[in-house]
Amino acid sequence: MIQEITADEFDALDMSGSMMVEFYSKTCGPCKMLAFVLKDIDKTKPDFKIYTIDFDENAELKERLQVKGFPSMLFFKDGVEVSRLAGLKQKPVIVKEIEAIA
Repeated sequence: MIQEITADEFDALDMSGSMMVEFYSKTCGPCKMLAFVLKDIDKTKPDFKIYTIDFDENAELKERLQVKGFPSMLFFKDGVEVSRLAGLKQKPVIVKEIEAIA
């Protein structure tokens, strides 16, 4: 499941289980390429929750989570950030992170 959310929606999320939050920018080329990778991952792992957040429109949340650039992927397990990846990554790298927290 891939869903775009805002900072307010992030704060209201049920944080139980495993999930990934990706910060992106609409003007970012690598972010657009990563979107295709995430859609592919979503097909093979439909039960894994993937949320996307616009980096430019959610300044307070990016500051609070100390996100410095985009794309950035934050991986959470039961509400606790357990790892993060920055920049465009290939599918096997992302899948490895997902499987480590599943």
